[in-house]
Amino acid sequence: SQQKIFKAGDINQDGQLDFEEFMQYLKEHEKKMKLAFKSLDKNNDGKIEASEVVQSLKILGINISEKQAEKILQSIDADGTMTVDWNEWRDHFMFNPATDIEEIIRYWKHSTVLDIGDSLTVPDEFTEEEKKTGQWWKQLLAGGVAGAVSRTGTAPLDRLKVMMQVHGSKSNKMNIASGFKQMLKEGGVRSLWRGNGVNVVKIAPETAIKFWAYEQYKKILTKDDGKLGTVERFISGSLAGATAQTSIYPMEVLKTRLAVGKTGQYSGMFDCAKKILKREGLKAFYKGYIPNILGIIPYAGIDLAVYEV
Repeated sequence: SQQKIFKAGDINQDGQLDFEEFMQYLKEHEKKMKLAFKSLDKNNDGKIEASEVVQSLKILGINISEKQAEKILQSIDADGTMTVDWNEWRDHFMFNPATDIEEIIRYWKHSTVLDIGDSLTVPDEFTEEEKKTGQWWKQLLAGGVAGAVSRTGTAPLDRLKVMMQVHGSKSNKMNIASGFKQMLKEGGVRSLWRGNGVNVVKIAPETAIKFWAYEQYKKILTKDDGKLGTVERFISGSLAGATAQTSIYPMEVLKTRLAVGKTGQYSGMFDCAKKILKREGLKAFYKGYIPNILGIIPYAGIDLAVYEV
């Protein structure tokens, strides 16, 4: 962002940004931000409300819920009124190099993404500038690290969920407390994170494959006029999610087997893979694949159709 401000403000292109150039840049940038503010303030009352954000984005072909709009406003709202006036808007975007409403929306998109564990979100659509500057891989890396941290933090609950699904029965009434107690008794504290290693390792290839596949499907489905409609985005997202999930599904199987395995049954993910291959064959790595992929295809497609900019 600093480089973009410097480049835009360096009027005489002498490689330096002096005080007069900087003040001129701020003046021009404030005008652009004023136009963006007015385009969102539909009723001209000097305040942007969540409903106006929803309405404005819908005009641009982007559908978001009012709850998502409120989340956007919360990041700008300084006085807690759940509305944004001109002063709050100007202060928030004064040193943000976004120049129009489309760039502001792209900023919102990247800055409000949350990792949601195993849910397979479709990768963001990065601009050519982001690809050239390397910003895309930094964002993917940041998302991968956030995903690894969040999944590690919730790994004990994830394993408990699998244990309750597999071992819970009328004769073995397992609840949260008894489930944790059973896991601790069987394998100690470390057993709470059994299978998490595979869950974390698969983040990088899954994200990379998803991003690559999405770009390829977009190229195939782009119309002659160079535009990509909602239907094409849905299909691209669905196929990207399916491609990534197909590629990393064996790791999903490994994660589950490790999670439900007993202490000493497997020495690690490679030992687990070796034993499954020897005893059950290659097909075992795709057990449960069809119901899984049937859920991923519409999820990934709908996710993209709703959030894509």
